[in-house]
Amino acid sequence: MFEALGLSQLAESVYLAMLQHPDEGLDVLADRLDVDHDQLRVALDELTSISLLQVRPGRPAPRVVSPEVGLSALLARQQAEVARRHQQIEEGTAALSLMLAGRAKTRPATGDSDIERLCGIDAIRDRLSDLARTCEWEANSFMPGGAQSEENLASSRELDAEAIERGVRVRTVYQDSVRNHRPTLEYARWLGGLGSEVRTTASLPLRMLIVDRRVAVVPLDTADGETAAIVISSVGVITGLTALFNSVWRSATPLGASRRRDDDGLSAQERQVLKLLAAGLTDEAIARQLGVSVRTARRVAADLHTRLGARSRFQAGAQALSRAWITADDLE
Repeated sequence: MFEALGLSQLAESVYLAMLQHPDEGLDVLADRLDVDHDQLRVALDELTSISLLQVRPGRPAPRVVSPEVGLSALLARQQAEVARRHQQIEEGTAALSLMLAGRAKTRPATGDSDIERLCGIDAIRDRLSDLARTCEWEANSFMPGGAQSEENLASSRELDAEAIERGVRVRTVYQDSVRNHRPTLEYARWLGGLGSEVRTTASLPLRMLIVDRRVAVVPLDTADGETAAIVISSVGVITGLTALFNSVWRSATPLGASRRRDDDGLSAQERQVLKLLAAGLTDEAIARQLGVSVRTARRVAADLHTRLGARSRFQAGAQALSRAWITADDLE
């Protein structure tokens, strides 16, 4: 039950037994669990190291800490570690973006280059138009951010129609929040009416377009904040991005279908909010991840707090873990 918190099975058994029989000595506890004293000592040390047991001077046996205090504190420490790792990932992503930008500057677009840098919205749109017109059989894209701008929708309409008419398989994944934005929803339905395949999911890892599994376009974060993107033709990178797309595509919901709820009664968006809450993200950051307003993010979070009977984010995370609504892997 507590494996998601990093607790071994033996330590969990010892902890639960001590909660149920707090006045029993260690000899009785070892007999009850059918373990020797060395095994019991290892489990006690493990529980003490994560503050689920407290050793008091002058007392032969440690005192068990209540789950409300001990497990909440443990979860809080894990959340702090996850936040630290999340910051490291963001810093690593920024460093990678800068590295790719530098490489693109020193390696201008040629037939032999596997990275091409695009600067400015006009250059990006021109390149996307070229790729759309030369696409032969497949175009896969992630469109995060929820509602799409009227300008972007208008510029894409003719290119999408031409590609689909040529027999290109066009697959697009939007975020669930587009279902609440009429212009984007109408555009997605229009795509579906032409024969395109459209699905939605709670959140998307990045914006990207993959053409014929030979070239991909992704945005580029730059130090000066300019609008930029890179065109990648490296076989290894394209293979990885295609695998990522297919993984998200399989779990996404077709646009014409209602959003499913799982066996716990959670929608994909609600489960994603739980993960982000447990990871320590703010309401503003959650809203950005899901492509929704801050008000919507707060409403979903408040509803989850009520269903879990939680009064804080930490408590909501602990309850969600204990009910197996999320796992330790989700926190990564």
